[in-house]
Amino acid sequence: MWRALGFSLFLLLAAALPAAAQAAPEPNAVVQGIADDLAKALEGRKEELRNDREKLIKLIDDTVLPHFDIDYASILVLGQNARSATPEQRARFARAFYNSISHRYAEGLLNYTRGRVNVMPFKGELNDKRSLVRTEVILDDGKKVPVDYVFRKTKEGDWKAYDVIIEGISYVTNYRNQVNAEIAKSSLDALTTRLETQGEKALENLEKNAKSQ
Repeated sequence: MWRALGFSLFLLLAAALPAAAQAAPEPNAVVQGIADDLAKALEGRKEELRNDREKLIKLIDDTVLPHFDIDYASILVLGQNARSATPEQRARFARAFYNSISHRYAEGLLNYTRGRVNVMPFKGELNDKRSLVRTEVILDDGKKVPVDYVFRKTKEGDWKAYDVIIEGISYVTNYRNQVNAEIAKSSLDALTTRLETQGEKALENLEKNAKSQ
């Protein structure tokens, strides 16, 4: 299931949209535009990026942040722990968690090619707090994996993603359970330090600990 997570996380974020003075594109249009632009951005560069991790991470940094609400997503991941954390602690965790995620799934971005994602027509009315873009990701073996991208509208009027739901399992919920367990064992600061110093290895340990419970 989580084979789809790599390029699924970055698909919805991976192509910066022009900062033109016009109405913000709706979530479905954002995802469809990115799906089209991503193939162009990676064309002829996959081997280069595969061999130069710093360039790959920089590509992610340059394109993810404009479309991903890392502060809001991190608060959801922290759950009840966010209430007792200071703004500085939340901001530090948000950046450390984002960096770990980007390193953990960087290689997944290289698996994306044109036509690997089908964006479904949007049904119903947009909700500023939670609107879903439904897609199907086609894996190498031809299997179609349902992937939902969760958006919310910011105070600035932009639609930003904060969650990915793969086959009914939320990325935010999945990591919230793991993060809460780790904070209970030590502390938020200790976990953040591990994320800062160990990066993707810290996430791997979170996942291993969750499976062993």
